[in-house]
Amino acid sequence: MLLYMSNSDPQTPSTPLHSVSVAGVVVRDDGRVLVIRRADNGRWEPPGGVLERDEAIEDGVRREVYEETGIKVHVERLTGVYKNTTVGVVALVFRCQPEGGHEQLSDESTAVAWLTPGEVLAAMSEAYSIRIADALSDDMAPHIRTHDGRKLTDPAAN
Repeated sequence: MLLYMSNSDPQTPSTPLHSVSVAGVVVRDDGRVLVIRRADNGRWEPPGGVLERDEAIEDGVRREVYEETGIKVHVERLTGVYKNTTVGVVALVFRCQPEGGHEQLSDESTAVAWLTPGEVLAAMSEAYSIRIADALSDDMAPHIRTHDGRKLTDPAAN
């Protein structure tokens, strides 16, 4: 999805293009969090992906979680906005509750698991584990953070 273009020439190097992605931090009653191991890079992350142009944001969260995990969810609230400055992706992350379905793999996931918060820290890079920590926190206001794909780059986050 194109958020902003500074001029009419999309080939200009200074043209800031961004895509918007959504992700769901799905939390069970026992506190475990739904995660996937991505097929494209082998990393553990919350399920999510690019929001389609004509799609409502919460519909995109539900679709992405279901497509990647087989779990149907209820979207509770926005918990964070994260910008990957390396690739120009802005991710909207929502806390969700499971509503049904069963774990299954997809073309985008090679594993689906329910991890404890401690296991999340060990399995994920800082740029993704912070999304789960933020969703599990008692803060009601969404967190706003920047990262380079692996590490946080905003000084206030450290």
